Amino acid sequence: MTDLDSRGALGAPAVQWPTVSPVNDDLLSPGARRGPRPGAAGARSGSSSRARVKPPVPATGAWREGDPVGRRQFADVGTFDLESGARLPDVRVAYETWGTLAPDGSNAVLVLHALTGDSHVSGPAGPGHATAGWWESLVGPGAPIDTDRWFVVAPNVLGGCQGTTGPASPAPDGRPWGSRFPRVTTRDQVAVEIELARSLGISSWAFVVGASMGGHRVLEWALLGPEAGIDVVSIAAIATAAQTTGDQIAWAHPQLGAVRADPGFRGGDYYDAADGEGPHVGLGIARQIAHATYRSARELDERFGRLPQGGEDPFTDGRYAVQSYLDHHGDKLARRFDANSYVVLTESMLTHDLGRDRGGVEAALAQITAHALVVAVDTDRLFLPADCARIAAGIPGAEPLRTLRSDFGHDGFLIEFDQLGPIVADFLGERAGVRD
Repeated sequence: MTDLDSRGALGAPAVQWPTVSPVNDDLLSPGARRGPRPGAAGARSGSSSRARVKPPVPATGAWREGDPVGRRQFADVGTFDLESGARLPDVRVAYETWGTLAPDGSNAVLVLHALTGDSHVSGPAGPGHATAGWWESLVGPGAPIDTDRWFVVAPNVLGGCQGTTGPASPAPDGRPWGSRFPRVTTRDQVAVEIELARSLGISSWAFVVGASMGGHRVLEWALLGPEAGIDVVSIAAIATAAQTTGDQIAWAHPQLGAVRADPGFRGGDYYDAADGEGPHVGLGIARQIAHATYRSARELDERFGRLPQGGEDPFTDGRYAVQSYLDHHGDKLARRFDANSYVVLTESMLTHDLGRDRGGVEAALAQITAHALVVAVDTDRLFLPADCARIAAGIPGAEPLRTLRSDFGHDGFLIEFDQLGPIVADFLGERAGVRD
């Protein structure tokens, strides 16, 4: 390979970027088996990637009643009066567990997923699970969150689309909620998770951990849990913020607009649409906007630069490699997620403000009694390191801010296991020593 092929720009520092599999465009981690980079000379000898025939995109990628359950378990947690004033009946939570709860309940760990995640934190893809566990390197036997020691619970969030009550779920009249699904807030989502904990007989979490949107709920858990009689001993807030910023709201706005502008969205009532006639175009565009904020400018520049996509000519009707990369991620999400859930969860993130009705952010952070680990990603351009520093500075029991050094931006919390794993393991080791 030339320097251009391996580094993305002549003379640029060598970086081992994750690559896209030449067979199916799936992202491979650094160090995994590598094929030709998109747009590299070897890739251009074949036909255009657009020539690959894919089946039509389903109207929704949501898990629906009758689909394979996989590792999911379900808990019916009742009716909730939401912050919006709406009442949501018959809420069901899908969740997964690993390990065994100790007789005294002292080893329970809660893992909270980000926007398009789900309860499948660890384990292979298979029936009921379109993708492998999203934090498999962090959770499992012998992993930093060692399921031989800890009892780990991971719920699908309220408003999600992988088994917990959300827009694709049946309403009391038997039809999908669709456009009728009420707005929910971060605090509503935690209220539902509190009832899940009660249904599992858990009165104390030894550790509550989450990143991005999951980190929003971690912080709310640190306050709402103890108020509800559920102790929160320690937390880890990773690549997140204590309140959604104007910049984050601005990035969310065109994503919401893209989904709603798709004629296939039908105002949110599209569940009876045939494959290929749902809101997949709008959802895909929303994902492309979001994905650009999840990665760093350096990665996109050096990994792709101005390389054309294999077999395509950007000076006619072809794409640059980075455009193909974003197209792939948009299509991939549209096949496994739900457009309404994307809207509901994005809007729930916009409500996030730990300081609301608590005297402001600093006053709210000062009320947190849990021992806290806060981790930033140095190249994160969505949840800035300063957002994380504010959390670490404000929680009385927080350790000094830890920072992942990454070329991958916000997604560093999913990629930089070699850094994040030891940080979490060390923190939990300290907590286990105190507990023992």
